[in-house]
Amino acid sequence: MTADLSQLVKAYDVRGVVPDQWDEPLAELFGAAFVQVTGADAIVIGHDMRPSSPGLSRAFARGAAARGVDVTEIGLCSTDQLYYASGALDLPGAMFTASHNPAQYNGIKMCRAGATPVGQDTGLSEIRELVESWLDSGAPEASAATPGTITRRDTLDDYAAYLRGLVDLTSIRPLKVVVDAGNGMGGHTVPTVFAGLPLDLVPMYFELDGTFPNHEANPLDPANIVDLQKRVREEGADLGIAFDGDADRCFVVDEHGDPVSPSAITALVASRELAKHGGGTVIHNLITSWSVPEVVREKGGTPVRTRVGHSFIKAEMARTGAIFGGEHSAHYYFRDFWNADTGMLAALHVLAALGGQDGPLSGLVAEYDRYVGSGEINSTVDDQAARLAAIKAAYESRAGVGIDELDGLTVTVDDWWFNVRPSNTEPLLRLNAEARDEATMAKIRDEVLDIIRG
Repeated sequence: MTADLSQLVKAYDVRGVVPDQWDEPLAELFGAAFVQVTGADAIVIGHDMRPSSPGLSRAFARGAAARGVDVTEIGLCSTDQLYYASGALDLPGAMFTASHNPAQYNGIKMCRAGATPVGQDTGLSEIRELVESWLDSGAPEASAATPGTITRRDTLDDYAAYLRGLVDLTSIRPLKVVVDAGNGMGGHTVPTVFAGLPLDLVPMYFELDGTFPNHEANPLDPANIVDLQKRVREEGADLGIAFDGDADRCFVVDEHGDPVSPSAITALVASRELAKHGGGTVIHNLITSWSVPEVVREKGGTPVRTRVGHSFIKAEMARTGAIFGGEHSAHYYFRDFWNADTGMLAALHVLAALGGQDGPLSGLVAEYDRYVGSGEINSTVDDQAARLAAIKAAYESRAGVGIDELDGLTVTVDDWWFNVRPSNTEPLLRLNAEARDEATMAKIRDEVLDIIRG
């Protein structure tokens, strides 16, 4: 096939349609390039439940082994289970998944030993250039005289035990929890992680099916949690949890079926991690609620604000020695988990917090959900830079306005803020706004949208 790697290689992963944009021969080249760039002599590989994942994963393994590298295949796993394996085995890793994307997509998330991310500035661009050079020349450089081995290893039990060792749930009150796995990898990991805990588990869509027959495995889209909300109310459950396709993100609904803001979950988990570690630094991206840095300071921690995206969060965690990091996209990062993101560990924290007191989840999270947010609103535009410039011009002369351009454009006053940032892969601007009350938020949201779409 003729591959356009500019469409395939994203900011911190490889992702595209199979087989239109990439296939097994190309995956084999990526395996060879990955080990050359990382300098690894052994790697670990896992994959999700998509129909194309086993073949792509095995092709990647062949490409790596042909260059003399020993490969450990852990088979079906969540992305955070792959991160666990990378950390526990101290090996570079590759996870075959397209996360929440539709069934025809697949991709690779790659990391160095200890789950350190591979992004555009940390090796991904070199991998791309190497693969492009091989595509141009017709073949990779000569393989090793002695190929590496490919062996299988099951890490699910060890992964579950490690997570349960970080959060004690043995003494919580019994909880009834509905879990929507979306036919993704949560259906593989939840039964083992939750086994033996005082939880009455109501499973939804635990059957592994990469065609996603029930709904897309993206819980941030309100349409994809409707079934979960209904089931929580029908069951009289204490809460509901939804995982995305590769189960590295979790989304929570309360006992009424109402969504709990990922920023509120960030603040809740941050307060627990700060208590556990006796203080520390917490990373949050610039579209999380004002509640997050407020709670962190109240609990004796130091908040650090950074750009949106897991590579930026992880880099700041490494730089600052942060104990925890959270994003409004429902990614949660833990120093105790090699600075990697794990929705499962965040879910365990929520269960421990809820089960450690007698009140409902809605009352528990009220302390951490103090403002009114718009959610992320996407708008297609012809010229991202021109629209951002127009927004800046509209606000920069107003009294009391603060403006920064850490990631797109953030405008802040005493009782509201908004951020508009461009997509790196689509002609979109993404708006997030927050205020102290609904009316103010709606006014600012609509005002900015008028400029974006005007």
